[in-house]
Amino acid sequence: MAHTYDLAAVGNAIVDVLAHCDDEFLVTHDITKGGMILIGAEHALTVYKEMGETQEVAGGSAANSAACLASLGGTAAFIGKVGRDRLGDAFKASMEDVGVKFVAAPMADETATGRCLINVTPDAERSMLTFIGAAEHVSEADVDEDVIGAAAVTYFEGYLFEQPVARKAMEKAATIARRAGRKTGITLSDKGCVERQHGNFVQFIKDHVDIVFANEEEAKALAGTDSLEDAVEKLTGISPYLAITRSEKGSIVMGPDSPAEAVDAVAPDQLVDTTGAGDAYAGGFIFGLTRGMPLATCAKLGSLAASEVISHMGPRPQKSLEQMAKDHGLI
Repeated sequence: MAHTYDLAAVGNAIVDVLAHCDDEFLVTHDITKGGMILIGAEHALTVYKEMGETQEVAGGSAANSAACLASLGGTAAFIGKVGRDRLGDAFKASMEDVGVKFVAAPMADETATGRCLINVTPDAERSMLTFIGAAEHVSEADVDEDVIGAAAVTYFEGYLFEQPVARKAMEKAATIARRAGRKTGITLSDKGCVERQHGNFVQFIKDHVDIVFANEEEAKALAGTDSLEDAVEKLTGISPYLAITRSEKGSIVMGPDSPAEAVDAVAPDQLVDTTGAGDAYAGGFIFGLTRGMPLATCAKLGSLAASEVISHMGPRPQKSLEQMAKDHGLI
């Protein structure tokens, strides 16, 4: 069936605030290296004041995926919640600037737009403190049935899954997508998120999801095992499609008619900041999937997108992913 959008993403509308730091800064502020911790507004302000020179860019996991898919030449829409403030206006404009339709209305009250404080250590690892703010208030009222029904893939952000109201919105969107004969996908987002919501995650995926994106640790957490090999085997029955990212080791992909296959990574020109690597991978993978490409090619597109994103600060591509894909003979 023809579709208007390759992707309709439902996720956190977050402005990323990025800065370089040393490992001592993480220890001083009790920041878990490589992890993500939710914080309140006051804590966010305290850490922000002590960060070095910062760069502010529109982020949010699912929004990043939509932006990468659009850079490949695809069509995307984004459902997320922002405040009636400067950052909210900037976030919406940034999505529309890259060709992604921004769907949801802003908050009716004074709740501020969410932001993520990302401290990047010399090894390019990113450690995040997130003030959710308006982002967590995505509700069923924000789910546009026409947009979801017209999208080849509706894609959910695992971070948002922890919010009960937002989960209801995701369930509504998944039901609309399935009724329209479309696919759905989810990124697990964070190992801690998976562990906290394990039973709910498993049930939601079984009931509503066609494509699961995860890194190694998230996949093992979902499968309840310390072995990647066992995780791949156990997750085969939970979702028709599975893509497990492994950083420089590439990814493992499988589909309903395709057994598990390891696909090499695409090396970046330089490694600067891993923020958004998994998001970029998902955007590239979904772009290929909506065009009926083999899963290995979908994985290559995902890895190519990730290689561009990690070559600079920030989670969005600075080069045309479409041109890069053409140069690599992928499209």
